[in-house]
Amino acid sequence: VQLQASGGGLVQPGGSLRLSCTASGLLPAYYAIGWFRQAPGKEREGVICMGLNEGTTYYVDSVRGRFTISRGNAENTVHLQMSSLTPEDTAAYYCAVNFGTCSGSPSSYHYWGQGTLVTVSS
Repeated sequence: VQLQASGGGLVQPGGSLRLSCTASGLLPAYYAIGWFRQAPGKEREGVICMGLNEGTTYYVDSVRGRFTISRGNAENTVHLQMSSLTPEDTAAYYCAVNFGTCSGSPSSYHYWGQGTLVTVSS
């Protein structure tokens, strides 16, 4: 399984970005895709997750109402729409696949995409 994350960049506070993650390879019938982020000097943290037969699970309270996860039109593509961004959202964002249900623990995920850097700054 390969994951390709894209969409990061520099955005001003209050702005929006949409990240995308496309999975390829042999995927099981049921899996979950999660987004994690890692700020400089901090541990990687779960942000949000969507399972094939689950709703959305948030792992960071501060992104509720600002971040949404959705399936794209392309097969095995998931988007992370981020709005009202703040400097505290600055981090490398990673998507990952869990061959089970959503989890906020990085160790629960089996495959990872490369990080895409999001920088929120004026």
